[in-house]
Amino acid sequence: MTDVVGLKVPPTVKSADAAPVVKRRRRRRDYGAPLGAVWLGLVVVGAITADWLPLADPNEIGNVFSATPGLGDHLLGTDILGRDILSRCVYGARISMAVGLGATALAMVVGVAFGMAAGYFRGAVDSTISLLVNFLMAFPPLMFLIALVAAMRPSLTNLVLGLALLGIPNFARIARANTIAFAEREFVTASKALGASPFRVLTRELLANVMLPVMSLMLVVMAALVVAEGSLSFLGLGVPPPTPSWGGMLADGRSQMNEHPHLVMIPGMFFFLTVFAFNRLGDWARGRIGRESSL
Repeated sequence: MTDVVGLKVPPTVKSADAAPVVKRRRRRRDYGAPLGAVWLGLVVVGAITADWLPLADPNEIGNVFSATPGLGDHLLGTDILGRDILSRCVYGARISMAVGLGATALAMVVGVAFGMAAGYFRGAVDSTISLLVNFLMAFPPLMFLIALVAAMRPSLTNLVLGLALLGIPNFARIARANTIAFAEREFVTASKALGASPFRVLTRELLANVMLPVMSLMLVVMAALVVAEGSLSFLGLGVPPPTPSWGGMLADGRSQMNEHPHLVMIPGMFFFLTVFAFNRLGDWARGRIGRESSL
């Protein structure tokens, strides 16, 4: 094949051969989320089945000289009153999980309902709900909890209610933002044109789309509320003793931290691993939802 001046032109390369070779990058495997799920599964199963596990009574006072882990029948040792640390950590998971799950579920239901109502109706409804949300967010969280729990009798129910109030603004804000984003979409407009009531539009058309980002936020809020419960228990404003809790165990062991550091390190590790697992699962869920929404 020659051109107009007689020079030879190389044959046309097929497009398949001319396509640049793109090296696929290996995606790094994230082991944090699966390991976090395994740890949380163990904690939840242990909290549920604690009464059937071969554990000592968490409030039974025994030999305080077996305070070193691994001595006798106490795998993780005993505290300053001779109570089994492993047993108290497992039973203490009940408080952390009950407060975390209960307060998060209550905050999610109320916050999503308020946020969707504000984002859908707008106007005066939006202004009123936004004012309430901003009012709750104006107080420092720890000071708000201390004042609230101190005003009421310390109990598990009051603790759940107080922590739920702390989590409502987070769910309300994200539910409002996503409701506004989806309220003008075609499927919502078509539902309104067919005569659907606002309640039907909110529950049948918008709720499923709003709940996707809410579910990833739920894990992060749960981690924050577990930390808040531990902080209140450490300050003596959580569940009343002798009910075991991780924050209470940290408070009990701080006086003997120099001689027996495991009294603080063991419940602290339970605390750290649980909160870390919730955060890693929350990051993983947020990434998955972001990839699916971009498709």
